[in-house]
Amino acid sequence: MRLKELLGFDDIVIQCHDNPDADALASGYALLWYLERMGKKPRFIYRGRNRMSKSNLLIMKEELKIPVDYEPEFEHVPELLVTVDCQYGQKNVTCTKAENVAVIDHHQVTESLPPLAEVRSNMGCCATIIWDMMRDEGMSVDDDILLSTALYYGLYTDTNRLSEVSHPLDRDMQDELSINKSIITKMVNSCISLDELKITGRAISSYEYHEDNKYLLIRAEWCDPNILGVISDFALETVGVDVCVAYYTSPGEIKFSVRSCIKEVHANELAAFLAEGIGGGGGHIIKAGGTIRPEKLPGINGEDADIEEIAGNEFRSRLERYFSMYRVIYAKDTILETSGMKLYEKKEQKLGAVSMTEVFSEGTTVEIRTLEGDINVRIEKDMYLMIGIEGEVYPIKKEKLERSYRASDEPYEEVFEYEPSIKDVFTGEKKSVLRSAKTVYSQGNVKIFAGPLEGYVKLFTAWDEEKYYSGTPGDYIAVREDDPHDIYIISKRLFPKLYREVER
Repeated sequence: MRLKELLGFDDIVIQCHDNPDADALASGYALLWYLERMGKKPRFIYRGRNRMSKSNLLIMKEELKIPVDYEPEFEHVPELLVTVDCQYGQKNVTCTKAENVAVIDHHQVTESLPPLAEVRSNMGCCATIIWDMMRDEGMSVDDDILLSTALYYGLYTDTNRLSEVSHPLDRDMQDELSINKSIITKMVNSCISLDELKITGRAISSYEYHEDNKYLLIRAEWCDPNILGVISDFALETVGVDVCVAYYTSPGEIKFSVRSCIKEVHANELAAFLAEGIGGGGGHIIKAGGTIRPEKLPGINGEDADIEEIAGNEFRSRLERYFSMYRVIYAKDTILETSGMKLYEKKEQKLGAVSMTEVFSEGTTVEIRTLEGDINVRIEKDMYLMIGIEGEVYPIKKEKLERSYRASDEPYEEVFEYEPSIKDVFTGEKKSVLRSAKTVYSQGNVKIFAGPLEGYVKLFTAWDEEKYYSGTPGDYIAVREDDPHDIYIISKRLFPKLYREVER
């Protein structure tokens, strides 16, 4: 959906979910801002039993001049109703009758969506989606610091103080917004009430400790999601605790926070595993979190279902599965048995390569931003950046590039979900990678032994002993024929596109 598709309607109402949070307020505010600048006169409302009462949200509404109205008995039937940060028909948004409905959201789809819908479940917040949609329409929020501050705070709160930011678009918005830092500070320091301080204490005192895998599971009462981060951060400082999962349940959603202090468990991976098929999760290696839709939990079969008990059992079950199913491999200390593997060579593939010194000067410390995360490197002479068939990027030395790929003068022109970019860490200057990239063709002179995995693997490569690569059954584990410690994982989806079998 494009935002301009909403301009065909005149009587427009924007509605966020009941008991709105900062992301819902920011998203509705941004959409209102866009529509007003396009000549429309929309209204922004929320409904439900309770009026907003949290201090930080009242400060947000007043300081950022967000014109949202509480309308518990809203009877007007607009020509178009746009729900933001929620989906029409969900339990957490009071149903408002309308001639037409549009949805903009970042949660898992649980209801039938109308034709006018933009749902991106991999985003950290709804505010980022509307910010990106406005950019697609050529609109910039740079000249409105109040709106920019609202968008930033929406991302800040929905990603647990930015610790769960995972999608590069979320990171782009975080970097590019100009904000009023004093208002952010004022809101950040007004989040915890005395009641929530008590909630924190009660939650921590009722922990479950699982000694075999050294993790804590903590159930909290319903609270601001950021309180879960406070709980899990504090609990992780306990001796003998490597991982902590804190969560709360409510009829509309289940929020959880994940923390890890060991390199063998990436918090973002564990969060995604805990929410797989029933919600969404992500973040950083040491801090992550997510949301689960209660109606997607196994065993939920009516209004009388005990969500707390079912959610607790699901977390316990998934945590036990996660810790029991992985084999950890340290490539620098491992030599694989290749007698049962087949020999493969690379198929010729059209890839991209760019000399890093053509983008920024030698010695510059840059941040490479991709879907897989941010990589910080210092540009050296003869350092290149490879661009894979799905937009994945990784540094490579000129010698290895020339040994494995055939160069050409053709521009590399591909379209990806997210276009990789490079940013100067110190100046903040950002440049596209693709504009300087040339096409290279992979050659078959590099051979590997490879075989499909039968179980789950975490692989620490020889060149990075801090971050592992995950392999699932059906993925391939491979080792270069000429280097027994150059071990890596290749996705089962990509393997047949990249390699063909040759005789041993």
